[in-house]
Amino acid sequence: MVDEHDERAAMADPERSTELLWEAKARRGLSLDRIVGAAVELADAEGLAAVSMRRLAERLGFTTMALYRHVPGKAELVALMCDQVHSEPAAGADAEQPHGWRGALAAWARDGLELHRRHPWLVESDDARLVPGPHTVARFDRALEIVAGAGLSPAQVVASVNLVGGFVNSTARQAAAAERAERRTGVSDEEWWRDRDSLFAHLDRYPALTRLYQEGAFETPVDPFEFGLERVLDGVEALVRDEKRDESRCAVCGAPVEDAPRGRPRGYCSRACQQRAYRIRSGRQR
Repeated sequence: MVDEHDERAAMADPERSTELLWEAKARRGLSLDRIVGAAVELADAEGLAAVSMRRLAERLGFTTMALYRHVPGKAELVALMCDQVHSEPAAGADAEQPHGWRGALAAWARDGLELHRRHPWLVESDDARLVPGPHTVARFDRALEIVAGAGLSPAQVVASVNLVGGFVNSTARQAAAAERAERRTGVSDEEWWRDRDSLFAHLDRYPALTRLYQEGAFETPVDPFEFGLERVLDGVEALVRDEKRDESRCAVCGAPVEDAPRGRPRGYCSRACQQRAYRIRSGRQR
């Protein structure tokens, strides 16, 4: 059973985290940068559980108390680690950026997945109350700016970015779990499933699964991340189209216009406005 005092001691002080992340730049010397950098390297190699103040002190050649003069505890250290890796430039940052909100948001999502692949421990630090740092917020802000140009309401912009970000985190979490299993057992995910003949012998009792298997559904599997990302973006794009239809205005009086159930969108709110537009075009009314 976890001792309640120890559990409280392991929790971050949000005010102290905010100070370290946002206000302590002037007092950050090389020592703090080295501590955070060494912690990231250790987590990349062995996972977040391997990071401790004692291990870092040994790695850097300092006493544990020397580290505590810069970082009050592991919770604050994890916040600093997360923000540092979010400062890394996006993959292909020098390449030509995609046009339109959808392409830009897809690039943002792919960059997020690559960030998690470089640092699988990020999913282990996914705490709803982890204080975000300036680089973490800047990445979120970049996505908000992308989606804000699509014409959605402010609340829909935030919800859309959270939807895409949540999909990225879910994919990263699954990949990290597979990597931890491979590190623990020395057997890759592909190898593990390939050796499950005893399981596959029972699966012919399921008709849909058997039919799809016989039709080659599993021979050329699609990339689950790219497939899922495109479907998520399809949903956001459908919302954008709906919002644009809702915003249709009469070309004559500016009143809202409901779209016809089929065919071309209406340009006028009423027959009277349509006739007035015709008279204007014909020069009969100025």
